[in-house]
Amino acid sequence: MYKLIIKSNFSSAHQLRHYRGKCENLHGHNWNIEVILLSESLDKTGMAIDFHEAESIISKVISKFDHAYLNDLKEFKKDNPTTEHIARVIHEKLAPLFAEKKVTVSEVGVWESDKCGAYYKP
Repeated sequence: MYKLIIKSNFSSAHQLRHYRGKCENLHGHNWNIEVILLSESLDKTGMAIDFHEAESIISKVISKFDHAYLNDLKEFKKDNPTTEHIARVIHEKLAPLFAEKKVTVSEVGVWESDKCGAYYKP
């Protein structure tokens, strides 16, 4: 099994509903994303997937979040745009796109700061 790690980032604002504290106020983060991919095989060039192609797929998914107010997005109308939910949503959007390439999205990590992050793995 091969394990690939692709990192990316985006900036956005959000606020947490039903929360008492600073995070109930509008604020922003420079989110760091880590996507862990798995593949059982390599192509004839020795790659599970070209890193540029993987980065392009990830970029298309997270570009919707970049410089957005996350609470306004349909993905977060019901669920708070917490780090945990952001990781799950990104995973759910990426999984079928990478499955077409015969690569599995194992887990997605989202970091809201240098010290705080969450991973989602179904």
